[in-house]
Amino acid sequence: MRQWWKRVHGQSLNAAGIASFLSVATREPHLALPHLSVSDLRWIDWAELERIGFRGVVFDKDNTLTAPYSLCLCPKISAAFSRCQAVFPGRIAVFSNSVGLHQYDADSSEARAFEESVGGIHVIRHEMKKPAGTAEDIENYFGCPAADIVMVGDRYFTDIVYGNRNGFLTILTEPLCPSKEPFIVKQVRKLEDYLVQSWYKSGLKPIRHVLLSEAHSCVKDPPS
Repeated sequence: MRQWWKRVHGQSLNAAGIASFLSVATREPHLALPHLSVSDLRWIDWAELERIGFRGVVFDKDNTLTAPYSLCLCPKISAAFSRCQAVFPGRIAVFSNSVGLHQYDADSSEARAFEESVGGIHVIRHEMKKPAGTAEDIENYFGCPAADIVMVGDRYFTDIVYGNRNGFLTILTEPLCPSKEPFIVKQVRKLEDYLVQSWYKSGLKPIRHVLLSEAHSCVKDPPS
């Protein structure tokens, strides 16, 4: 229980994340703009991404694949996740600020539990919270440069900034269960969304990705 409490509040008060937030907001706002935004995984055309040349997909966990702090895949995106597995067999991983992060999961017990709960996925163990750190751990796992990997997450200033800073293709999803997040995270989300929408309105564009000429070609209507 103590470890859970520490993880929840540690994620809410990510000191390095706050410093990065201020730096991005004032100096590099383009880093917070995803190459592609979708409601959830069901809208992503995995086959098109593979055809273009992407070799793997790395996901955030909380509110991207699961409800916050859950170890179970959210039912509404399970079929879409299975399609991703079929297109990228053995080339899917999770890079999270909860499971697999040494600060909160030092013995990797939650990482192993999540891997067992969601078959066919590997949790990359790492030392630094997104958006800090390099892509080295992910690149070593996939055996290719970050430019060949898709990063999928639900937070502008963690997942997307980290992905853009390191050269991934970045895809933003809406949070699966925002009502279950801590109050501070909900307020930060509102601020992030306000800033990003204002940057879009001012004409700011996402940074270019070497493999993607038209992001919308990778979006499809989800199955009914």
